[in-house]
Amino acid sequence: MIEIKCTVNGKPTQVRIEEGETLLDMIRERLGLTGTKRGCEVGECGACTVLLDGVPTDSCLMLAALADGKDILTIEGISSGRELSVMQQAFVDEGAIQCGYCTPGMILTAHALLKKNKNPTAEDIKRELAGNMCRCAAYNQIINAVQKAAREENKD
Repeated sequence: MIEIKCTVNGKPTQVRIEEGETLLDMIRERLGLTGTKRGCEVGECGACTVLLDGVPTDSCLMLAALADGKDILTIEGISSGRELSVMQQAFVDEGAIQCGYCTPGMILTAHALLKKNKNPTAEDIKRELAGNMCRCAAYNQIINAVQKAAREENKD
């Protein structure tokens, strides 16, 4: 076992991991943050997406040891207590959730997109979310949700 230090959802965290353990396993099994989903485990579906230093990352492909000193944001850290984030609320409002399995990865990827592009076009959103699969085919609702969140965040 080795110990790493990182920041998870804004909180400094020390966690003991096995060498070779994935970031996905660390997040789900060691930290109990099960919003990060186990999907294909080969980096194709995006269900396991977290933000690592603000960048969408397939946690199933990354060794947990490489997260030492990094900032990790999971779906549990995007809201403020019981209040949903703007992006989460937009997904609810636009019916972009459906079964919900892809939703955490989609929301985190879209959240990262809005940090760098305040007014993404539908094409921008499609390009950014290309690594996230939705088996329910809610793609139009997802695009609408991201655009709604962008409008909400730009109101001020």
